[in-house]
Order: sequence, then C-alpha cells, then structure tokens
Amino acid sequence: MALVDLKITRRTFLTTGATVGIAGLAPSYALAAENGDTPWYRRGRIETTYNYCDMCPWRCGIVVRSVDGVVQKVDGNPLDPKSRGMLCARGQGGVSFLNDPDRLQAPMMRAGERGEGRFEEVTWERALDFIAGKINDIKERSGPEALAIFGHTSGEYWFTDLFAQAWGTPNAAKPSSSLCLSPREEAAQLTYGMAVGGHEPVDWDELRCLTLIGSHIGEDTRNTVMQDFATMWSKGGKVIVVDPRFSSVAAKADYWLPIKPGTDTALLLAWMNVLITEGRYDASYVADWTVGFDELSAHVADLTPEWAASITDLPAEQIRETARVMADNLPQSVIMPGRHVTWYGNDTQRLRATYLINALLGAYGRPGGLYFNKSPFLEEYPHPPYAVAGSSGGCSAEPGEEVSDELPLGPSGKARADGARDTFLRGATALQELIDPMISGDPYRIEGLIVYGTNLLNSVPNKPRTIEALKALDLVVAIDVLPQEHVAWADVVLPESTFFERYDQLWAVSHKTPYIAMREPAIPPMYDTRPAWWMARELGIRVGLDAYFDWETAEEYLDKRLRSVASNLDDMRAEGGIIMQNGKPYFEDLGESSPFRTPSEKIELYSQQLADAGFDPMPVYEAVEEPPAGFYRLLYGRHPVHTFAKTQNTPVLNELYSENELWLNEDAADDEGVADGEYVLLENQDGARSGPIRVKATQRIRSDAVFMPHGFGQKTKKLTRAYGRGASDTELQTRYALDPISGGAGMRINFVKIVKEV
Repeated sequence: MALVDLKITRRTFLTTGATVGIAGLAPSYALAAENGDTPWYRRGRIETTYNYCDMCPWRCGIVVRSVDGVVQKVDGNPLDPKSRGMLCARGQGGVSFLNDPDRLQAPMMRAGERGEGRFEEVTWERALDFIAGKINDIKERSGPEALAIFGHTSGEYWFTDLFAQAWGTPNAAKPSSSLCLSPREEAAQLTYGMAVGGHEPVDWDELRCLTLIGSHIGEDTRNTVMQDFATMWSKGGKVIVVDPRFSSVAAKADYWLPIKPGTDTALLLAWMNVLITEGRYDASYVADWTVGFDELSAHVADLTPEWAASITDLPAEQIRETARVMADNLPQSVIMPGRHVTWYGNDTQRLRATYLINALLGAYGRPGGLYFNKSPFLEEYPHPPYAVAGSSGGCSAEPGEEVSDELPLGPSGKARADGARDTFLRGATALQELIDPMISGDPYRIEGLIVYGTNLLNSVPNKPRTIEALKALDLVVAIDVLPQEHVAWADVVLPESTFFERYDQLWAVSHKTPYIAMREPAIPPMYDTRPAWWMARELGIRVGLDAYFDWETAEEYLDKRLRSVASNLDDMRAEGGIIMQNGKPYFEDLGESSPFRTPSEKIELYSQQLADAGFDPMPVYEAVEEPPAGFYRLLYGRHPVHTFAKTQNTPVLNELYSENELWLNEDAADDEGVADGEYVLLENQDGARSGPIRVKATQRIRSDAVFMPHGFGQKTKKLTRAYGRGASDTELQTRYALDPISGGAGMRINFVKIVKEV
C-alpha cells in the first residue's frame, strides 16, 4: 500500500483539539479539509474499528474511522474507563506515526559490520529460518536460558511471555519494571501484599487532598489522570507537590516543596512523626488493619520536622503544616505512588514510606482514598505447561503487575548456588542486569538477544556497556516499527505493523471497574510488515513449539479466549469494543475476608520479611552522593507530546516539540555566564558528553540540579526528523545505583557540568 499524505500541518493539527489534548481534556475532531478538497467523510464508506492506543503505555481505548483503506480519524472511546472519549496529543498523533515515511518496510539481514546499519531486504521465510537456526544452535550448545528477550509496548506479550516461557528462558525482561516500576511494586507487595498495577488506584471522585512526590501530572500526559486531576482540582481539592522543579502540576498546587534531590525519605519520615506524635492519624483504622504501629511510632519519634529540615532544605513549619493538611482531609487524602520511581537505588524503602503514610491516613479501601484494583476474569488460551514460569501467563496483568517465580539472575547479576532466584526480585527480570552476562559470561553467557519495541540505546544506562554487549552476542534480532538506533546493531530486522494494522492480545485491565478492550486492524498492514503475534507464531513453529501456537489466525485465538466470558469479537464490536466487569473497590464490598495478602493479612508497617532477609524492616533515611563542585544533579523526565524515545520522529509531534531544552536555574546560569536560549554541551562525572542543548534559564528549578526531557539527541540518520535534535540524557547516565531489594536501577546519581564550547 502506498504511503498516504494526509496534508497535516501544524496549524491544522492544533485545530483538531491537540493543544487542549496536551492537557488531556479535549475530544479529538476530524482533520479539516484543505484547499477545497472533498472532506474525508464524504469520500466513501466509513469503516469503524475498535482499538487501544499504543502511542504510550497508558493504552487508552480508541475508535478508528477509515475510508478506502486510509485511517482518517481517531477518537477516544467514550466507553473506555481510561480515555472516556478523550485523547492527548500523542493519541492525536497516532495517524502521523502510522504514516511516518521513515518506517521499516521489509525484513532485512545485516550486510556489513554490526553498528554500520547496512542491510539487504530479504523474505520473511529467509529471515525467520535464519533466526530459528541460530537460536536452536544456541539452545543445543548452551541451553535455552542463553537466549534473552527484551520487550516493551503492548505486543511484548507474544515474545517476553508466551515465546520466552515456551522456549524455556527466564531471561525475559521489560524496562517498565527494572527501569521504572519495580521499587513501587516490590514495596507494595511487602507492605500490603498486592501490586499497585498499571493504573494507580486513586479514588478521585471523593478525593480531597492529593500529594505528589516527583509525579508530573500534565507532563507525563496520562490521559485519565489529567482528567481526574482537573476535576478534583476544580472542586477545591488540596494539592501538595514535592519536587526540586516547579513543574506544570506544581503551578496548580496549594503547597510546593522544592526539596533537595535525594532526601524524600527524610521528609516522609518527618511527616509520619507529625501524624503520630500529634495524634492526627486514623487510630481505629490503624488498630484494625495494620501491624507494627508501636515499632513505627518508636522509629520516628525523634525524626521531627526540624531534623528533616536540615536534610531537605525545607522549612520545618512547612513540613509540619503539610502533614496537618493531609491529616485534616483523611481518609480522602492520598500520596499517589507514581510510575518512574527508580531514582537513587534506595527506592523500595522510599516507596514503603509512602505506603505507610497512606496507611496512617486510613486510605486503603476507603471512598476517596485508594480503592482495591480487581483483575477482570479472562481465561488464557490453553497450552501445554510452560518450560519455565514467567511473568504474566495470560497477559491479563498490566505493566508492573508481573510476578515471576524463577529468575536465576537476581539484583546482583549472580545466580544463587541453589539456582533459585534472589529473595525479593518479584518483578520482571532486571533488564540492565542481563547486559553483563552477555559480555562476561558470569554466571553463564547469554548468547542471543531478541529486542521487541525497546529503544535499547536510549533507555538502558551505561550506553557504552550496552554496545559492548551487542558486539559480543552471537545473534541480535530487532523487532520494531521505526529504525531506532539499536536496529543498526542487529543481524536481522523484522518490521512490525503499527497498532492500526493488526490484531493483538486482549487488554485486560485491573481497575476499579475491571474491563477488557480489543484491538483490531483498521487497515491492512502497510509495506511488507507483520504483527508480533504472527512473527512469534511463525518462529515458534520453526523451533518445535507448535503446541503453544495452536491456532491459525488471531481471530481464532481471540474468540477462544473471549468464550470464557461468554463473548466473541463480533459481540465486542457490537458493544463498542469494551467488556466491563464488576469491581470490589472498598472494604464493604469484600465481606469479612482481608484484602491484604501479607503473612499477617494486614498492612505491615514493620516488615518481618525484610528483617528476616537482612534489610531494614522500616524505612530509614540514607544520604545519597552530593554533586561535585561545579556539577549539577541530572534530572530527567517526560514532555507532554512525546513518549520515551518513541515519538520524536513522528511528523506532527516533532513539529510541536522537535528538541529538548535544559532547565537551569537563572542564578546558576548567570554564574556560568550562559544566556537563556544559548546552546551548551553537558559533560558528566565520567567524561561522557551530550550533543548541543538549548538552555532554559528559569527560577523554576533549584540551583543544584538541571532537568532535561528524555528521549532526544538520537543518532541514527534514518530517523530523519529526530536525528541530532536536542541532547540525550541516556548518554550521560553512565552510572546507576542498584536497589538491593527490588533490582531497580536508580539513574539520578549522575552529575553534569556546563560546557560552553559547542
């Protein structure tokens, strides 16, 4: 199919509601016809299909309308509990992503040295036969665990879950865990025995006080959260924001606490001190639903706001006042857990402290607090027993809910002598910890790697080490829509169809109202691309895993799963692409059974599990390294119109924000002799340098830190719009601190200095 020119300009894109969509509050509208052309909705029969957006991990439900095989209009699905008929700018940019002329268009095999990016187009049969032969050789030589699989985005299930478990490798990893969520999920498991899940269970309808610590509502652009926050804020809800930077949401806050980076746990402990010593906690709730209160009370007795003030650079009275504001609104008062929580390597204990405050506020299972997520019932497709236990089986879990039982490579990167996993690594395998075995062979060598939808060189810290690993592997397979930088290091490149062009796994969402969403193709695959399910099945059949792929078409697979809920694809279409189920969000919905799956069946303020494993049973403040003289702590985050390093090349999104900028305190800029708008380089503590980046001199950030949006400075010329635009934060993250409890990689331990010679 020929590439379609939709004639989208920045002006017409903005008139579609994308500008307001950045704030997540506007529906999408049809693209205006230009130059007197016939409007798209009069050009032929309109086909309507149902889908969930893949422009970010939030996966909002969408309704897609096409005419004559061309996608013309995308709306939020009003029946979907996440989108509710709304889309953000990235969702609006999905059609532009589909029609990106830089897309991978055919299978390719390497024709030069790794890293050169020279390939020849081949048939699917040749590419898959080659991969099958290579991984069979690896398995025969070194065992199934010598193959690693990295995955991200919604199609990852077919490779990181189904194929990996059938093949027998436990080394299937997802950056959504070890580079983002693992401390949050491990702390939740230890404290109240359940995962947070992909959708933070804040009961927004009755919430009266929201506290955010390093969460950037409006900048991370989670559609539902922006809608809920706007409603809560418009009703007069209190907002407390803790952040070294005056973020977009800080501008809406009643209290902004510009905390010294790395000291958040001290603040949390001082808040506990105020709640307990002043008797402002929910005493009856704590008595009924927690264990370890006496130990916690003694633990924080001396951790006063005055103690924390000297650590955090926050006034003691501000610490005390904000604790009282939280307490005045309990139990409709919550600290939201956040998503990207891998900061300093001590992050599990920081998240534990967050959950303990929520318990003192009596928030769990209470209207206006935190509801209990429930997973929808949906049977997985029948298959033989897996060769190795994996992360989510039937893919009914959201990112962050994965629980694995056999992970030979734990947080230390070493196998335990008995072959069992490390005690507390319950999330997906720590992705960054699988890089070293590719190089060193310790505890065994990983020889092959399949990379699905993961921008390997723009996400994993210590980029030179990752390149060394890619050089050492016997096989590298890249599966992607775009020629991302790591694709140049592959032996085989498999081009994937976009989410508009394929069936995919059912999206079964743990939620206050659990639901199931469908993805179906709006148009046939463009070019010679294929969906992930087809690739995994074809490869599985070639390596003798036929029994795990016992279906001919995606429709057959999906219909069989849907029969377990008395439905099928036709019924789902008739119902608007969504199947809703009943949740049990509050204590009164649960009867007498405890919702907490800890050993005590209560919220564990004191964790005996941690004590038995040699860790602190209650959170303890640990100081982190300070920036050297002349350096600033490197902070990074999201921009409202971009997702990680995925969308910088998308035409309309690139036009809205084509390069990132460096937030630098105005006083620090004066000291450096740098003007607002001037381009500089950044050099980190190990001598790594960034490309040029434009300075944004502002009083909205502390003088000991700088901030830059993530995902820019990409180095492959095949991304014609993203190439060389802005600077890469990943280039500067040569170090990370490994959380010993969860395996998360804390990356905010890197420091940079300003270099004016550009």
